[in-house]
Amino acid sequence: MAIETGKPAPDFTLFDTDKNKVSLSSLKGKNVLLLFFPQAFTSTCTKELCAVRDDISRYSNANAQVAGISVDSVFTLKKYKEDQQYNFPLLSDFNKEVSALYGSLYDTWILDMNGVSKRSAFIIDKTGIIRYAEVLENAGEVPDFNAINKALEGLNS
Repeated sequence: MAIETGKPAPDFTLFDTDKNKVSLSSLKGKNVLLLFFPQAFTSTCTKELCAVRDDISRYSNANAQVAGISVDSVFTLKKYKEDQQYNFPLLSDFNKEVSALYGSLYDTWILDMNGVSKRSAFIIDKTGIIRYAEVLENAGEVPDFNAINKALEGLNS
């Protein structure tokens, strides 16, 4: 399924690293930056998420909740979050349903792994409408954070 800007974001519920359920609908009233990533502990994922961690004030100032999503287990994501000191939730899409719902799932990835999240970025505004969507086919690339930051600034002007 392809996600279109201007349309309502599909709701979902996933577990965070503390085994709490987090629903997209529970974040209404805030802008949301969803970052799907292939796998914890890989170099590009770590580079991307550490950059967000180090620039978290930008997202806080934009009234945006950042959430990282991968098909890794909650246990793997908990260790990854602790090791990298991420200051935003990581959510486990272990059953691959949300990645598929957002058009962000590789059929086959490296080493013949099936069903791994594509690196993607989505901005959902305070009312639940998708305002930015970027799905990358090449896992070695990172989303266009200049465009993401510009889109977030536009939501608060």
